[in-house]
Amino acid sequence: MEFVTLNNGVRMPQLGFGVWQVPDAEAGVAVAAAIEAGYRSIDTAKLYRNEEGVGRAVRASGVPREELFITTKLWNDDHGYDSALRAFDASMDRLGLDYLDLYLIHWPLPAHGKYVETWRALEKIYADGAVRAIGVSNFPVEQLEHVLKEGEVVPAINQIELHPMLPQAGLRAFHAEHGILTEAWSPLGQGRGLLQEPVLAELAAKHARTPAQVVLRWHLQLGNVVIPKSVTPSRITENFDVFGFELDAGDMAAIDALDTGTRLGPDPATFNRAG
Repeated sequence: MEFVTLNNGVRMPQLGFGVWQVPDAEAGVAVAAAIEAGYRSIDTAKLYRNEEGVGRAVRASGVPREELFITTKLWNDDHGYDSALRAFDASMDRLGLDYLDLYLIHWPLPAHGKYVETWRALEKIYADGAVRAIGVSNFPVEQLEHVLKEGEVVPAINQIELHPMLPQAGLRAFHAEHGILTEAWSPLGQGRGLLQEPVLAELAAKHARTPAQVVLRWHLQLGNVVIPKSVTPSRITENFDVFGFELDAGDMAAIDALDTGTRLGPDPATFNRAG
């Protein structure tokens, strides 16, 4: 495992396991398989409705709690100071954990204008010691600037859609300038054509790896934190096996050339669904 250090000194595994769209009843099995494969970072959210399954798997894993890094996220209907505090407590009840490693605001909802107020609630949770680090998800530069200007704590991470078709170079540069780590969701392009790109097949053959492993290696070498998701045990193990090879500069450039600006999820600048 390779680790990154957050801006408050907390260490986080650079490769984690995501459970988006995994039903609660299946989440426990998937997380148990991921921990068995070697993952030590698990990413969930209130929206995913599987915090209980994740928590059960973490508690039953036999791995010391301090060796695991657990992230969850505040959903859009919980924006606002008091609402965010209640939402955190509810997530912790569902997870059944004594503390959280990372808590994120899932979306900024710019039209609602409550994300700074919500961020202040996360700052209180952090100050109280209930979470080791706080951050955001899907925040464009404009909203990040407001948080940096009006908040007291610099977000540790911004978790954003990021894959070779949408490498987010400008936003990553802004993060680097302000000490914010970049975390990639949908790192493999949601299975919507990216892994069938001929250049990835060529690089996979060159390194005796799969296209997915090549893309995950690209993320790691860019410095991204990355959270691939799967419920298939063999794929879970395959996605973890990305530390035994290195892409050269030509390989990285070939993957960079896949940039089409294609966004697979909502645009954070206009996504304002509160429910």
